[in-house]
Amino acid sequence: MKNTEIPRKKSIVLLHGHFSKLFFDTLKGQKTSEFFVLEGRPNLEGANITCRELIKNKITPTLITDNMAGFLFYKGLVKEVQLAAYDMDEEEKGTLCPIGGLILGVLAKKHKIPMYVHLNDKKDYLLLGKPKEIFSFNGNRVAPAGIKGYVPLVEWLPKKYFTV
Repeated sequence: MKNTEIPRKKSIVLLHGHFSKLFFDTLKGQKTSEFFVLEGRPNLEGANITCRELIKNKITPTLITDNMAGFLFYKGLVKEVQLAAYDMDEEEKGTLCPIGGLILGVLAKKHKIPMYVHLNDKKDYLLLGKPKEIFSFNGNRVAPAGIKGYVPLVEWLPKKYFTV
């Protein structure tokens, strides 16, 4: 799979994951209408890294919470999805991607929206996060004491959900 599929001109693009520098370099000079960036919980990679890189390239992104993606699809506000992935199996039957990639793939397929996968250069990913990472936000506890947490950070996205 190639990492060369860049957002189309005058498109509305949904970005998810930690993209390589090469991806952002290909955006220079592009006239894409709008970028929606998923925040990327629990570490907020979208908010911190992806938005910062877009701003460096003179692109003003719109940050959304992870669970708003379905609403954007429903309203017809997404024209393509760009997903940063960690690994691809040798037979290209799918890819390992940040949590949330599978639901984006299902939504994209349902709404007939192309979804492009970019392998990033990040190979030090974790499979599971710590439950305490979702109990607090900005140092303030947002969940009651006495509950459990489950924090998968990556998931498998079968090839049938993305555009090759």
